[in-house]
Amino acid sequence: MIEMTLYGRGGQGGVTLAKLVATAYFLRGKDAQAFGVYAAERAGAPIQAFIRVDDVEIKNHNQIREPDHVIVIDPTLIGPSVVAGLKPNGWLILNTPVPAAEWTELFPGRKVAAIDATGIAVEHGLGTRAVPIVNTTMIGAIAKIFDLSLDEIRATFAELKFGGANVTAAEEAYEAVTMAALPGERVAPAQVPLSARIAGILDPDVGGAPKIRTGSWATRRPTRRTLTPPCNHSCPAGNDVQAFVEAMGKRDYSEALAIILETSPLPGICGRVCPAPCMEACNRNDWDEGINVRELERYASDHGTWPVATRPARRERIAVVGSGPAGLSAAYQLAKLGYPVTMFEGAHELGGVLRNGIPDYRLPKDVLDREIAWILDHGVNVFTDEFIDRKALLRLTNQFSALFVATGLQASRGMKLGAVEPGDVEQGIDFLDAVHAHDAQVAGLRVVVVGGGNTAIDAARSALRLGAASVRIVYRRSRLEMPAIAEEIDAAIDEGITLNELMLPIRYDRVDGVGKLTVTRMKLGEPDASGRRQPIIDDAPDAQFAIECDKVILALGQSADLSIIGEGAEIRENGKLLGLAGAPVFVGGDFGTSEGTVTAAIGSGRRAALHIHQTIAGEDLFPCEPAPVAGREVIHQHLFAHAPREQTSVLPRELRVGTFVEVHGGLEDYPGHDAAVLEAQRCFSCGVCNRCDRCLEHCPEGILLRDRDGYRFNYDYCKGCGLCATQCPRGVVVMAEL
Repeated sequence: MIEMTLYGRGGQGGVTLAKLVATAYFLRGKDAQAFGVYAAERAGAPIQAFIRVDDVEIKNHNQIREPDHVIVIDPTLIGPSVVAGLKPNGWLILNTPVPAAEWTELFPGRKVAAIDATGIAVEHGLGTRAVPIVNTTMIGAIAKIFDLSLDEIRATFAELKFGGANVTAAEEAYEAVTMAALPGERVAPAQVPLSARIAGILDPDVGGAPKIRTGSWATRRPTRRTLTPPCNHSCPAGNDVQAFVEAMGKRDYSEALAIILETSPLPGICGRVCPAPCMEACNRNDWDEGINVRELERYASDHGTWPVATRPARRERIAVVGSGPAGLSAAYQLAKLGYPVTMFEGAHELGGVLRNGIPDYRLPKDVLDREIAWILDHGVNVFTDEFIDRKALLRLTNQFSALFVATGLQASRGMKLGAVEPGDVEQGIDFLDAVHAHDAQVAGLRVVVVGGGNTAIDAARSALRLGAASVRIVYRRSRLEMPAIAEEIDAAIDEGITLNELMLPIRYDRVDGVGKLTVTRMKLGEPDASGRRQPIIDDAPDAQFAIECDKVILALGQSADLSIIGEGAEIRENGKLLGLAGAPVFVGGDFGTSEGTVTAAIGSGRRAALHIHQTIAGEDLFPCEPAPVAGREVIHQHLFAHAPREQTSVLPRELRVGTFVEVHGGLEDYPGHDAAVLEAQRCFSCGVCNRCDRCLEHCPEGILLRDRDGYRFNYDYCKGCGLCATQCPRGVVVMAEL
């Protein structure tokens, strides 16, 4: 980078000269910068201007304190102080009739160039004799010194609409400039005692803030704020998405993992099965593609160092009923708070829907086992094959200080399809449970799956892998309204599964051994309570028809089995169950909210743990009310470069349809390409300062200070220009009216 400082007086065209030099280099294909700073707002007052030239984007916009070269366009300003900070081999370019070789006494050991720009400007009628404008003359001399051709200077004049005498004066200066490397030893300017200094732009503290408190001129001033990133706001688990992604961008995978583990103990699981509302909410979607948060969470789980588990230290014992995502989350958070936790699970293995309801090709069981084992390392005791009914729940209220019930959605929703034979129609959850137990038999069968959620997609793709002759999904709404993860729908279709939209099954019959599912066409009406358009039966004469099939799998959703609660019990807003004697009972997960996602269940379990702790210990550990969400309108997207999302490796279709091997392999690194780092660095960090230094680099007054707590404004000298706010990419710096 080349940096130049220019000294002159108001009215001589010094700032325009800086612009001329920068433009000449810009037309050469360089990145160039020019700006001025004034000591007072009047003609004849000292001014400084600064020029930067580089082959790459210039990000520093502060005043220059150690220039490569110095230009002095007013002879009255020539003195020892102008070389303050000038680098040893830099040029000192003077507007003076005195030849360069005659400046040895004042500037020994320096490279000096001299040109009588004032005389040439007056001769060509540029300005007046009292105030000649010397900028276009000086550019001719500067061009000769820095090997800029006269053709380049003429092109610069044409670009900035200069002509006539300006061109002639520049050409004359190009030929008349004298240059000399002066003998002697360089002498640094003497330091004047602070008490003797006169406030002014040419005192020994060249480049520092002027002693005039220019902040008194301001009508507004910059302030800093922190907003809530939309990814954080939309995460049902309550993860600090922005913070962990920032750590990933710094290659600190262990720190990223630690941030996630503050709120969720299942990052490897969420990094595979989460529907990722954070990615939908990402402000970067408007610029190119949202951040691949799900894969970054998975990468942190796979590559970060898991911390040492804590052990319980409190006396109060907590029971957790159910070992699905909500139960595991609550047990983990309570154990971290020091409570001895005992978990009761009706099945033989822990995990609930994570184990029995999500196939291995999406969630390998070794990942599930690893994260469950880490939770248990926190001192969580487990009883499996222990079904808890209402009577057992009442017994536990007398044995524990508090209970958390998260038994999920146990009751499947059915559909009246007539008198069907055993085995012809099966519930989706039961089918997936049989898949997990290696007991599902669909080889060679024509299978129809009814439903549009993740269970329907999982059942269909599992049936295909088990050798079904054909698999189709029948859904009463359109694909747009399907609640399943969009990528999973795409994958199912890619694997050869047929999707029939706007069809509602009516009955299932077997005639002469051939199964037929009769369906009727639907059409969409007005949105219902869920926000999706309501399906209406099409009354066209040909709306009904039959689909030949051998097996129907119903995946219409589930509901909670409330028999464990008992009559007269009532659930409060914070999940506490009223109407039971003994210890307080809290409910959560799908059992309490029916939200139906792993991440929502994790968040529910964490909140329940905090409620339990507040009830027992009286300590409120809930996060403060969040700041407003950083919407798209506060992000300066144009300050970011376009960058495509890092993609994951995917098992080819021909290799995956006959196996339950995991389909997605995660982000792939290769030499010179750290995929997770590159993906994380695409993050806008909406509403949260990540110390990018753009405000510091662009402040023309140099009044921003950075320390370990962030940035501080020196309001004594801030004029309120607003550059820091316009250059803040993420909406942290804003201007406040005074």
